[in-house]
Amino acid sequence: MKISIASDHAGFCQKQPLAAYLRERGHDVIDRGPATDERVDYPDFAELVARDVADGMAERGVLVCGTGIGMAVAANKVDGIRAANVVTPEFAALAREHNDANIVTVSARFVDEAVNRAILDAFLSTDFGGGRHADRVAKIAALESK
Repeated sequence: MKISIASDHAGFCQKQPLAAYLRERGHDVIDRGPATDERVDYPDFAELVARDVADGMAERGVLVCGTGIGMAVAANKVDGIRAANVVTPEFAALAREHNDANIVTVSARFVDEAVNRAILDAFLSTDFGGGRHADRVAKIAALESK
């Protein structure tokens, strides 16, 4: 699977090993930066990943910041994006199954790397459930055109 990943300065410490983990699992990873842990503005990097996913350059996206919250808020401003900030593998699976989330945002400050690896595994291995959830996702997409 082709995955776009980025972080801000607070998430840089986990972005690097998470990107390597994804590559080890056989994924094609687009690293949108940053290249160092120097201070950056998270919306800039959230947008890069969100556009990759929205434009079809990547199938899914991963964003890492201090909490994951700011990245999710920023990414969700791009039409076609359903970014979910999750802190457990169970939430990641439900975000995929129920919401067809296409970007996962994770916390580098409050969630350790092993749990974030498990979150990525759940996010990337869970299919969208469709059915009643498809109608709800369609209603979410309709909000973009209002």
